[in-house]
Amino acid sequence: MSVIFDTDLGEIKIEIFCEAVPKTAENFLALCASGYYDNCIFHSINLKFLNYILINEIIRNIKGFMIQTGDPTGTGKGGTSIWGKPFEDEIKPTLKHNRRGIVSMANNGPNTNKSQFFITYSKQSHLDTKYTVFGKVIDGMETLDALEKVSVDEKYRPIQEVKIKSVTILANPIADKE
Repeated sequence: MSVIFDTDLGEIKIEIFCEAVPKTAENFLALCASGYYDNCIFHSINLKFLNYILINEIIRNIKGFMIQTGDPTGTGKGGTSIWGKPFEDEIKPTLKHNRRGIVSMANNGPNTNKSQFFITYSKQSHLDTKYTVFGKVIDGMETLDALEKVSVDEKYRPIQEVKIKSVTILANPIADKE
């Protein structure tokens, strides 16, 4: 199962782990199919989020860390799940933030998943057991490279607005079951 994000900087193809994390996959694929992510910008990581995930480690540069998207308001504070409320984590010991291109749900603490997600720029093992890993980049690493090189302001917001223009679902086993 995979999807392709067509961004302003190129395409990123993501494999979705439907069997390992079925609820997260259902939410993500339904949002993709509905056009929810179309025109979402890649936005900053707020400091509360950084402090939660890093347990007060100081990060001065998001390069080498991650990029986040999935909030149609563009503020980094919005978004909802297909159920209209947060849903529980699906943390799996076999799914880790062990390389560049891991795709995980963003949250504000345990069991607060909605629509926002992030893609890692490198191994981030301190995120394991805190965020549901639900996919990995399988093509488009050059686009991920280009995203990482976008200049940011002092609040880690990209200076150049970069959007997901559209999402193509290549196969959707969740929808095929219905």
